[in-house]
Amino acid sequence: MKFQIEDVTVYFPYDHIYPEQYAYMMDLKRALDAKGHCLLEMPTGTGKTIALLALITSYALSKPSNPIKLLYCTRTVHEMEKTLAELRLLHDYQLRYLGPSARILALGLSSRKNLCINPSVLSANSRDSVDAACRKLTASWVRAMAVENPDVPTCSFFENYEKAGSDAVLRPGVYTLQDLRAFGKEKGWCPYFLARHMIQFANVVVYSYQYLLDPKVAGIISKEVQRESVVVFDEAHNIDNVCIEALSVSVRRQTLEGATRNLNRLNQEIERFKATDASRLRSEYNRLVEGLAQRGSLSLTDAWLANPALPDDILKEAVPGNIRRAEHFLSVLRRLIQYLKGRLDTENVEKEGPVAFVASINAQAGIDQKMLRFCYDRMYSLLLTLEITDTDEFLHIQTICDFATLVGTYTKGFSIIIEPVDERMPHIPDPVLQLSCHDASLAIKPVFERFQSVIITSGTLSPIDLYPRLLNFNPVISRSFTMSLTRDCICPMVLTRGSDQLPVSTKFDMRSDPGVVRNYGRLLLEMVAAVPDGIVCFFVSYSYMDGIVNSWNEMGILQDIMQHKLVFIETQDVVETTLALDNYRRACDCGRGAVFFSVARGKVAEGIDFDRHYGRLVIMFGVPFQYTLSRILLARLEYLRETFQIKEGDFLTFDALRQAAQCVGRVIRSKADYGMMIFADKRYSRHDKRSKLPGWILSHLHDAHLNLSTDMALHIARDFLRKMAQPYDKTRSGGKRTLLSQEDIEKMSNDGATEMSF
Repeated sequence: MKFQIEDVTVYFPYDHIYPEQYAYMMDLKRALDAKGHCLLEMPTGTGKTIALLALITSYALSKPSNPIKLLYCTRTVHEMEKTLAELRLLHDYQLRYLGPSARILALGLSSRKNLCINPSVLSANSRDSVDAACRKLTASWVRAMAVENPDVPTCSFFENYEKAGSDAVLRPGVYTLQDLRAFGKEKGWCPYFLARHMIQFANVVVYSYQYLLDPKVAGIISKEVQRESVVVFDEAHNIDNVCIEALSVSVRRQTLEGATRNLNRLNQEIERFKATDASRLRSEYNRLVEGLAQRGSLSLTDAWLANPALPDDILKEAVPGNIRRAEHFLSVLRRLIQYLKGRLDTENVEKEGPVAFVASINAQAGIDQKMLRFCYDRMYSLLLTLEITDTDEFLHIQTICDFATLVGTYTKGFSIIIEPVDERMPHIPDPVLQLSCHDASLAIKPVFERFQSVIITSGTLSPIDLYPRLLNFNPVISRSFTMSLTRDCICPMVLTRGSDQLPVSTKFDMRSDPGVVRNYGRLLLEMVAAVPDGIVCFFVSYSYMDGIVNSWNEMGILQDIMQHKLVFIETQDVVETTLALDNYRRACDCGRGAVFFSVARGKVAEGIDFDRHYGRLVIMFGVPFQYTLSRILLARLEYLRETFQIKEGDFLTFDALRQAAQCVGRVIRSKADYGMMIFADKRYSRHDKRSKLPGWILSHLHDAHLNLSTDMALHIARDFLRKMAQPYDKTRSGGKRTLLSQEDIEKMSNDGATEMSF
């Protein structure tokens, strides 16, 4: 369908649109007009992605003189592929209406591991090994050697891409990662470097958060992107954690030992170069004396990671004199590693600010702040000069240089925390030194300043007023949408006690109580007997899940559950979990149904959908608080309280409930779907906890469903399932429209009724 929103003609590839999609587009349009940032919470399963894509691409088509580019950031490759599939559908529709004038170039960009088509490179295991294997074949000095000696292996795909020169372009269209690989094989070109080159010409780029938020990657990939871009962070409820991880570094004993091995190898390389090609080291020294920027004219393949500090915080001056010579720089790093080794030999937990830490390094190792700030740049220059290709071997020393650069650059918003053991396993010595960033606004600040509109959207952004404080920005529009439904197909319940009326909770003093464990088991047993198809259970942690499953096994509850349905469990191994999920789906498909045990902060809670018969009920056992004794979390809470006046309790509750909402939201993925959600913990009945759930869940949480025991929940579940089994009218219910046609929208815009009743 095609309709007007003010001066923009929106092309929407379906015959009907949900009222909340229309309202969402209206707010999005206002934010784009204002050239400002916005926060929009839209319930899961209401077509958020297609609404975003349709409005922004139509907006770009309506303003051909001032074209805007869309940078769409997703968390996983799976979400990226889904977004590009939606965009392809939309693009085909726009071409049907407008012909060639609607042509755009849209592509996904991921790591070499997902885009490389060279079999010898792909055989490497990890992402870092694939990157290094690529460098071994494509680095400028390797290719220069290959010209003189044909036996030196190079990458035929990259060579063909280079030979094609300016002819190596993508025709307009929508390219998924699969399409890029297929196109690369057909032409014999490298799809990874082709995609990187085409970013600056593409109208829509879909890639991972890290490509904008992690300075090490953003400095290489996204620095060319123009200001007139709209950035969308989809599923952005955890965006603050992504920002913090981008600027945090952990150093362990293994890191320091690996870094020492790296230094020995670099030393050998320097000696070898001194003997064979001393002029190369001399020219590097001269370049550093003149203070020339090393990244100016690097070939595409030689630039592999940028500075870990944010662009505005990088010193634009010459490298300090005492680390210009390669051997002097290595001796500085040896002293730094020795100092860090000494700090790790501690019996007590230590916490320090960056200023005190840098002063201590200066006093004991004679390394000042300026030398620390330049560690990364100096190491980068040295690895290039020594023509190092196996960069995966040098990850340890890179980590040390990242740490040094960040600790030398930032004085506020960071802490250095040294822990001799992990408190959860106190008998195993595992000292770790962590440079922990507490301020999420640091990493995202350049994005807000650089691009005209940043849209942060997700199904769970409640309470929505906390995000502007955490990320330190002023949205022009901040809104939470509800779900318009023809029938009450969501049934949330709060279960506070078992059938024996004993309260249930995963509070630390109650979680191992046999009464609580038994009541949780009885709840699941009653539900597997009454609910058809798939049931998903979320636990607060892996250790709690292991403990409770063992207890259920000893009590005989697990055997009783398996009389009704098969049980599958998420583990920390990705391959095992994928296999378990696959078999869970097969069990649901064959009609028997199954139970999937998962962890609230695990892989399954983020991005795996349990739609239709794969998830008719989701049980959240407990409130998924973070481990509250974690030193890093405590330091962050202290920082949030002092800097942004956010109370510890408020942040912890907000963080736990966005995680819980994310887990239970997996069960509803469209309006034709139906499912139940059980929050099994007495703490959910408290208003201060419950009120932080998203509005679209709260609007279906009736007072009668608030303080239930197992038998009451069972009665409600049976009643709900009976109701859902009845046929229903998909378009209207009692005169309230939940699907709008083109005529409805035209009529509404003529009446001037932009606000609809939900």
